[in-house]
Amino acid sequence: MQALKISLITVTRNAESTIQRCIESVLFQDYANVEYIIIDGNSTDGTAQIIRKHINDIARFVSEPDKGIYDAMNKGIKIATGDVVGILNADDFFASPQVLSNVAQAFAKNEIDALYGDLNYLKPDGGVVRRWVSGAYKAWRFNWGWMPPHPTFYCKRLFFNKLGLYDLDFGTAADYELMLRFMFKNKLQVHYLNSLMVNMQTGGASNQTLLNRIKAWKSDLSAMGKNGVLIPQVCVIFKPLRKLIQYL
Repeated sequence: MQALKISLITVTRNAESTIQRCIESVLFQDYANVEYIIIDGNSTDGTAQIIRKHINDIARFVSEPDKGIYDAMNKGIKIATGDVVGILNADDFFASPQVLSNVAQAFAKNEIDALYGDLNYLKPDGGVVRRWVSGAYKAWRFNWGWMPPHPTFYCKRLFFNKLGLYDLDFGTAADYELMLRFMFKNKLQVHYLNSLMVNMQTGGASNQTLLNRIKAWKSDLSAMGKNGVLIPQVCVIFKPLRKLIQYL
């Protein structure tokens, strides 16, 4: 039986301070059947030069203007050929060399369509700010503001063809909307990989300013309404409150 092929997509834009760490964490994985795709948004710093140093280990490298991070992710998914697709952002890195082998093993042993795991938010000095322990999957938890960490989300590629890509109309909530659409609305078979998968550096676009946070709330509310969340007005309140637990 042929080993599961994982398409891993990294999107970048002026990430010269973190892209080396990200790439190395991929290259250090102990799982071999990986199609690594990097989509760069026409960086103006040294990002592309760092990527090209590893070009022999990268299946596809594209550097061109895009419409933002989710447009770049969509480009990567469109050219992916793996059985399963995952995203590793340029500021993030795998928590151990076994992450992708654990992903492959979970898909092989379980009748599942998608999986997710746990994530740590790190300060620039490497200290842990938040521990995002996702917990076992229960679809009803989406009605109470729950969501899995997007950088740990892996899904069979056929569902991107069947259910669609990231919807740019949802702004910084496009990842949340896609997971709602896949997992909650369309009831995919989902598995919780009970382990730390990704370390993420703090500073996401949706949290940089109060205005961005308000825009993100509105996008969350729209995503909830579109995908059948029971009471979106309640869910949108609980969603940010859940983050408080991660600081404890």
